[in-house]
Amino acid sequence: MTISENQLTVSGHFENLAKIDGFINQAAVQAGLDDRATYAVQMAVDEACTNIIEHAYGGEGRGQIHLTYHLQKDGLQVIIYDQGMPFDPSQVTELDTQAPLPERSSRGMGVFCIRKLVDSIEFKFGTPEGNQLILFKHRL
Repeated sequence: MTISENQLTVSGHFENLAKIDGFINQAAVQAGLDDRATYAVQMAVDEACTNIIEHAYGGEGRGQIHLTYHLQKDGLQVIIYDQGMPFDPSQVTELDTQAPLPERSSRGMGVFCIRKLVDSIEFKFGTPEGNQLILFKHRL
């Protein structure tokens, strides 16, 4: 695990989600987010990192997760990097929350939740740093 002022790198193990959570909490406090916004961004990052471990890497211990945060005048930006399989969110159909539970697809639930928890989300692939997920949460 590597920590600097606004960066954290951990191995892709589920046990490291607690370290990531603490790192994001620190960032949210510095950004002046209230408790509700802090919880939302923590949940979004947790979901994203869980998906990286499960789907991008195909299991624990197969790569690292690197996070950075940037304090902005109106909120907090978090960037999550991985070197796993790229994920194309346009290939996931929009989750139909009105459909009966047995008819709903479980695929896309994580992206749906992340989109509801943060104010903006952007995916970038093929960058020199690998895959990037850029999240932003406004300060109220």
